[in-house]
Amino acid sequence: MLAISLGVAWLLLAPLALWVLVKGRPGARVGAVVTLVLLEGATIAMGQAIRPDHGPVVVAHDMPPAPALPACDERTPIPQWATVGRQLVLSWSAAPRECATAKVISRTEGRRLLVWVHEGPLSGDHEGVRTLPVRVKGGRAALTVPLPAGRRYIPVDGRSGKRIPAPASL
Repeated sequence: MLAISLGVAWLLLAPLALWVLVKGRPGARVGAVVTLVLLEGATIAMGQAIRPDHGPVVVAHDMPPAPALPACDERTPIPQWATVGRQLVLSWSAAPRECATAKVISRTEGRRLLVWVHEGPLSGDHEGVRTLPVRVKGGRAALTVPLPAGRRYIPVDGRSGKRIPAPASL
């Protein structure tokens, strides 16, 4: 009942007090400000006094959270084919749950371009890591590495030191 009375007081007194603030005499304006302050104070006090008590929290069951599975198979793919042009296209046999991105590190040694590919988080500090999108089509995963202009490179797997061959279909 107190809440209803306070709501009616707001509906009747607040517009009247605002009208007196704008059009009233200086003494009446002080009374209007006091009225608005009392209404606001009563609203705050009622909000503090009326707190719903929902009782203690009851847990129906206490199960440990399920471990989050990675969205893809984190692995270190070995590039099987490389196509070199204005950019380097690396491809390999795709995994059943191939990652959408791969981290690529590339370094040049003369005409050789050493390339390391890793799917998932990388451990340790590495310079020049690029995260590139992986495309999967027909059981093959591929990614495109931008190359500096003006030089032809020989793609080499950075882990094994072996040249990455061009696809047989070319």
